[in-house]
Amino acid sequence: MQTSLLFAAIALYLLCAVLPSRRAVLISGLTAAAWLLHGAGLWSEVAGGAGSIRIGFAAMLSSALWVSVGAYWIENQNFSLDGMRRLVMPNAALAAALQAGFPGNVIPLEGKTPLFGWHIAIATLAYSTLTVAAFHAVLMALQEKRLHAGTDSKSFMSGALDRLPALLTMEKLLFRMIGIGFALLSLTVLSGIVFSEQLFGQALKWDHKSVFTLMSWLLFAALLAGRRFRGWRGKTALSFTLAGFATLLLAYVGSRFVFEVVLHKGWA
Repeated sequence: MQTSLLFAAIALYLLCAVLPSRRAVLISGLTAAAWLLHGAGLWSEVAGGAGSIRIGFAAMLSSALWVSVGAYWIENQNFSLDGMRRLVMPNAALAAALQAGFPGNVIPLEGKTPLFGWHIAIATLAYSTLTVAAFHAVLMALQEKRLHAGTDSKSFMSGALDRLPALLTMEKLLFRMIGIGFALLSLTVLSGIVFSEQLFGQALKWDHKSVFTLMSWLLFAALLAGRRFRGWRGKTALSFTLAGFATLLLAYVGSRFVFEVVLHKGWA
């Protein structure tokens, strides 16, 4: 059942990605339907059973893209962000397919503090929000490149890029998402430090996940401080955003991929 829901969502995501922009009402409806199917499949997979959850690199990636689709759908009601559809939908389809193929490991919740669930939820929301910001940064980079090129060449993305809001508006939206994502990431880091023994049954250890998460936190903190005190924008802001996201990707998805797929180990 879960796999059927995910494959139905994949089909709708791919259809949404290739539909022409003039079919806005149809795209909006199909996006909502795909998002609901994806969410139902995601929940069915993650809820591993009574007293347990199923978590893995694919589930984290799928959750992030599920939130990204929802964020795109909401923002697109207020701003013309059709260009994000061209980026988000194929990636959401890929993430759902990965989840169907790599369901992850079942983690029993018996004996674990309720803080564990909150920690996982906040971490997923932080990662998801900053994933949206990364998509947004890529769109801005493509938009700026097209403006500087000064050509009328037609491509899969060109028409959608031409209908994006002005770069200043895009930049305001980007920093709004980064601010929310940074606050959630700060809560994730804080809960991991303060409640480490309660969450994981051991004192905080400096493993690859902790190091990459802190590196990402520092990059986003530097970006927001640079924006506030030095007026950072443009390529500098985009570079910091993508570097911070890439580091976070290594912490939450890359490390899990190595453990599950390469080393065939459980949650660590």
